[in-house]
Amino acid sequence: MNFALSDEQEFLKEAARGALSRVPTVEAARGALDGGDLPDLWPVAVEAGWPGLLVADAQGGAELGPLEAMLVFEELGRVLASVPLLGHLPATALLAGDDRVVPLAAGDARAAFVPAKPPTDLDAAWTTEPLLGLTRAPAPTYADGTVSGRVAWVPDAPGADALVVVLEDGRAAYVKSAAVEEASVYDVTRSLGHVTFDATPATLLETTPEDAAAAWYLAQSLIAAEAVGAIDVALATSVAYAKERHTFGRAIGSYQAVKHELVEILRGLDNARSLMYYAGWAAVDKPDEFPLAASAFRLAAGKAFDHAARAQISVHGGIGATWEHDAPLYFRRAQLHRRLLGGTAGAADRVAGELITAARAA
Repeated sequence: MNFALSDEQEFLKEAARGALSRVPTVEAARGALDGGDLPDLWPVAVEAGWPGLLVADAQGGAELGPLEAMLVFEELGRVLASVPLLGHLPATALLAGDDRVVPLAAGDARAAFVPAKPPTDLDAAWTTEPLLGLTRAPAPTYADGTVSGRVAWVPDAPGADALVVVLEDGRAAYVKSAAVEEASVYDVTRSLGHVTFDATPATLLETTPEDAAAAWYLAQSLIAAEAVGAIDVALATSVAYAKERHTFGRAIGSYQAVKHELVEILRGLDNARSLMYYAGWAAVDKPDEFPLAASAFRLAAGKAFDHAARAQISVHGGIGATWEHDAPLYFRRAQLHRRLLGGTAGAADRVAGELITAARAA
């Protein structure tokens, strides 16, 4: 299948890059490690219309699709922008058709998706991130109009005005407020929180487990799209440095070992970007393939990002491992990326499971 972005999609990417260029996000990320404050980028997102990307026009949104959201996330990943959309967009997708999505689409309020991983061939339950260790935790429960349970490492939960929670049976509930403990770790540009529900009042949404699963795979695709943008930056900066840095009278880019590193970054980038287009297409035109497409995208992008972040440091030599360079910031993002929302290991399990199931049915 031949695929090319439309003029509107190219304009969306350019507009996103232009909007983000007005704020020194990478410099702010370095300053935040020393106790500085990150810039509030929500007004930038609101001005650009990103909070309503996936919301119907009748409810004040842009009525665009997952691929357009991924294109915006690719630009966010390029500059490590701390825009709280990873939690917001899947939440708005689950609120489609609900009047409560209107202020969220306008950016007057912000939501966070409290995710649960759909059942797999390895685990029949809906599960959430463990606070510690590798054993996944159970999803929250619903009874008598309340939600109970704890979900760790929830993206963009701190400061959210509402939470859309996936429950143990795959349904979803709307929660106006809950106890949120800030939990950001080594990547200060990623807002995380531990969310506790203690018989917290909640409203069940008219959603199905299939809807909750689609929101999970949307989140997988968005975080993977961030990685694509970051890999692109790692490649560009590494190539530029390999051309200008000389040793023994030669540009280091002329050495085979450096060439191989750069080509491997490029290979991983192209593979991930192709899978991004596949996931964006499948989300709309072949929903039954979306779990496989999104998981393959997450797996490929995560592995490529990890390699690119390490190679960027290696190519830059001594300076690449110091705060004189931006490479350590991207390395931190890559390491957190490998672990959030089920991580790349969870995505690999899903890909294997989907392929084995398809083979058995053939």
